[in-house]
Amino acid sequence: MFKKMIKRQGKLIVHTGSMFSGKTTSLWRELYRMTIANYKTVAFKPSVDNRDSDKKIVSHDNLSLDAIKIENLNEILDYVKKHEIDAIGIDELQFFPNEPSEVVDIFNKLMAKNITIVISGLDMDYKAKPFEIIKEIMPLADELIKHHAICASCGEDAWASYRKSSDDSRIQIGSKDVYEPLCRSCYNEKMAEREKTKNQIELNLGK
Repeated sequence: MFKKMIKRQGKLIVHTGSMFSGKTTSLWRELYRMTIANYKTVAFKPSVDNRDSDKKIVSHDNLSLDAIKIENLNEILDYVKKHEIDAIGIDELQFFPNEPSEVVDIFNKLMAKNITIVISGLDMDYKAKPFEIIKEIMPLADELIKHHAICASCGEDAWASYRKSSDDSRIQIGSKDVYEPLCRSCYNEKMAEREKTKNQIELNLGK
């Protein structure tokens, strides 16, 4: 039997970046290694994420991980009261409705129990505005890894997730049919083109 990796107990590990950058794959890898090291692990996913199986987290390269769907992060506190857990994985943290200060409180309570938390989440929305919940936990992280996809236009490191659809809501669940990773230059160029087209349409409608 392997001994638990004691040095990694009660830690916060954050994987963030744009879409298609390997965040969920890294979460899978972290929990897989901890399972081998005899950790008791469990993974959670937001109930609003309907892209794949209700009972699995699935990465863009088709790695899958058994997961529990939850509405609210407070449900994790209820879960650990009933189960002996060493490490928790949380996918798509930005989709949960909890206030950032509440998330910090929940995570501190879990880490006080020596539970390691592994997070994957988008750092910014499609307008390149930081998700508050991710921004708030970054300073708390013992390990913070910024992942980069490949820009779909030029092949450089991607910086943001560009939304191809015209939907203007902040949260829109989707994959390659809705989003593409772009570097800063290509993203700014496409957003400028979108704004120009929008202004032209509004001008024409005003005539």
